[in-house]
Amino acid sequence: MVSFRDSSVVIIECGRTLIRAGIGLQDLLKAPSIEIQARVGLRRSPGDTTNGRSSLRPSEGGENLRPSASSSRASSLPCHPSPSAKVNDYLIGSQLDEALEAGQDIIVSWPFSDGDVRDWTQAEALWKYVLFNTLQLKRTQNESPAMLSMPAGLFRESSQRICQIFFERFNVAGFGLLDRPVAQLYAAGQLNGIVIDVGHEITDITPMYDGFIMNHARSSTPLGIRDCQVYLANLLRSNQSVMTAASPPDNPSSTDVTQRFLDDLVKHIWEEGLVRVPSDGQTAEIPEDEGVTDIAAVLVAGKEKAVIETGMKKKLTAKASAAEQARAREIEALDLVTVQFRDHSITLGKERHRFCEPLFDPTLLNGLSVERAEPYEGRILPLQEAVGFAVRQADVAQRQYIWQGLFVTGDLTNHVKGIGAALQSRLAPFILSSPDQATEFQSRSIRVLNVPEYFAEYREKGDGLAAFLGTSIVAKIAFNESHGKNFVSKTDYNEKGPHAVIEMSPSLL
Repeated sequence: MVSFRDSSVVIIECGRTLIRAGIGLQDLLKAPSIEIQARVGLRRSPGDTTNGRSSLRPSEGGENLRPSASSSRASSLPCHPSPSAKVNDYLIGSQLDEALEAGQDIIVSWPFSDGDVRDWTQAEALWKYVLFNTLQLKRTQNESPAMLSMPAGLFRESSQRICQIFFERFNVAGFGLLDRPVAQLYAAGQLNGIVIDVGHEITDITPMYDGFIMNHARSSTPLGIRDCQVYLANLLRSNQSVMTAASPPDNPSSTDVTQRFLDDLVKHIWEEGLVRVPSDGQTAEIPEDEGVTDIAAVLVAGKEKAVIETGMKKKLTAKASAAEQARAREIEALDLVTVQFRDHSITLGKERHRFCEPLFDPTLLNGLSVERAEPYEGRILPLQEAVGFAVRQADVAQRQYIWQGLFVTGDLTNHVKGIGAALQSRLAPFILSSPDQATEFQSRSIRVLNVPEYFAEYREKGDGLAAFLGTSIVAKIAFNESHGKNFVSKTDYNEKGPHAVIEMSPSLL
């Protein structure tokens, strides 16, 4: 029997562009303590002619989705293998940030951006940095088991090589491997559903039934945060307050400087939670207070501070003059907000709520500069069509269960609210509309999932951390299991080698 202390368990969530990690599993599962970009840097040697891009800009990225059961997962983020480079040659995290900030000649690579492992030395460098630099583990005294979640669809050879690296390079005490969509749906407490993971340049769409990924229906669409940023930056060119700050009339900025200002402002806007996503055919509205406060519900939800602030605001408004109240109503109707950005006070209106429109209508990007990984033919499917198409690849009897678990996750959902409901409203044409045509197998509704509020550490952080939460849940169950069938122990590895990870990970079978 193998048993581990919860405090020693390591959780690593590895996405296309971000890695999150933490150590220790308490009863109330903790949010990740570490988050770094999943990129490495290598100082350019004399004679190296590699054309490396050094930063993640909104114009980078993309892939093609056609109406078929599978799609390309190619990323435009660069990856430059260097046969002579060793693990310790790569700059990661703050080291890389500082080198780029200092203007050093650095070749930057993103080894996971295609959804698999593009370069094994770079991948090992990232995992080693997380374990030994940030989590402060000691290789020779490593008593920690590690649960790693990776993008779905890894080749079996990749899974085995990952297992080998963790045992032979990192000396872990046990190892488990999990598909990210499985972890994400587990975090929402479901076994059936469809996970829509909105990334920087690619949105992964993964239908699941009875806890297993339906690989024949899994797909991706080349739409993501990058496209939304490009679109809103273009809209803000019509905002006089924004353009005055970006390029002052008395001292105009160059085109490049102005564009960089707009790009950074847009990133600031959505990361500060200033964007809401209206449902199809609606405008974003602020719900009115019903006049009755359920104190117990407020305390359970951890929203007492927001309620107090709202009450204070109402008292101040009641004391304001008629003119002041009229002006406040006017501002509320216009939905204006003032942000402080780079020593500028900038007023934004409802245009900020149009941030996610390209996800649902990619034609809005026509004429805008959005780099794609490869040329494509035909049109890019809107998110609702890509999701509807994926569900239709499932058996008719399974679809009603999948539609009861629509889960939109990804980094965007940590800050931007309402994407799930907005997508739900646009998916209505894909389910039964006429009761006269109903059969026992046909779907009548779509249910939007969220991370349950009883996970206190995740309550105010949105659904973007679902993969880490789900990985933690699986780790807590697997590493406390008496028979150890859902992870690889050192004994298993010594007896069976890297292939043990296939037998010990049900989702990989």
